Amino acid sequence: MNRQNIGCNYLEASARKRLEGILDPGSFREFCPPTGKRISPHLHYFDIPVAFDDGVVVGEGLLNGKTMAVIAQEGRFMGGAIGEVHSAKIVGLLQRCLKKTPDAVLFLFDSGGVRLQEANAGEIGVAEIIRALLDVRAAGIRVFGLVGGSCGAYGGAGIITGCCNALAVSEEGRIGVSGPEVIETNMGVEVFDSRDRALVWRTYGGKNRYLQGQVRKLVEDSMKAFRQAAIDLLSLKPDYTLAQLEAEQKQLEERAEKFAGCRDALDVWRKLGFPSPEKIPSLTVAELKAEGGAK
Repeated sequence: MNRQNIGCNYLEASARKRLEGILDPGSFREFCPPTGKRISPHLHYFDIPVAFDDGVVVGEGLLNGKTMAVIAQEGRFMGGAIGEVHSAKIVGLLQRCLKKTPDAVLFLFDSGGVRLQEANAGEIGVAEIIRALLDVRAAGIRVFGLVGGSCGAYGGAGIITGCCNALAVSEEGRIGVSGPEVIETNMGVEVFDSRDRALVWRTYGGKNRYLQGQVRKLVEDSMKAFRQAAIDLLSLKPDYTLAQLEAEQKQLEERAEKFAGCRDALDVWRKLGFPSPEKIPSLTVAELKAEGGAK
């Protein structure tokens, strides 16, 4: 088996290279490819160059022999921001899943949120993606997310991650709704200093999200690690019963109560039982798991 990209860096790879490295060799088939030139109808008003795939790749392929519907956002185009065509491609793929019933959906997130130049269309698009994703889950098809791109998953994309069955994230991956600059602008630098990069990474970064229980898998920044994490997630059973959703809601309520008053991830980690939380940022994934995360 020739897997030239299996060990390469996930963070710096393009959307198509990530799919090439994660899926079984030669199995990916793209829908709405760049040759179709489905471009944003709005960006020319702002003299912004367009992309013929509008910053997202959709299609199907195999993962360890299992049929997957796949979505990969391209962070290199406008930070993977969600616009009208971008969201329509994702919604179309999810609606197709209700007819073709793949074994699972794999969503490779790399987006800063809604495209400001298409704000209304982008916001509507995010809502349509969430509705389609939940329809897919209600049909018993699992949806797994991978977060490890340079743009992370913020804004609408961050909300969508919360609608997946489970997530795998690298330390470099970040998940949030409001970005650091937004919080600082609205709440003040004394609440959140966006220039404090260590604060930003330990708040939004993969380690904190993993230790909080928000993500199922914490992996190294490599194609091999993300592929294995995706294969591992396939072993999970669908979880869309009312009892399971109520249990998850109770867990969220308990977490909010437990971490009330915490002003820094260091406080969260201390409450989780780590005697030296300041050491966590320097630990490798393997070392962190050996220390007892996630707790």
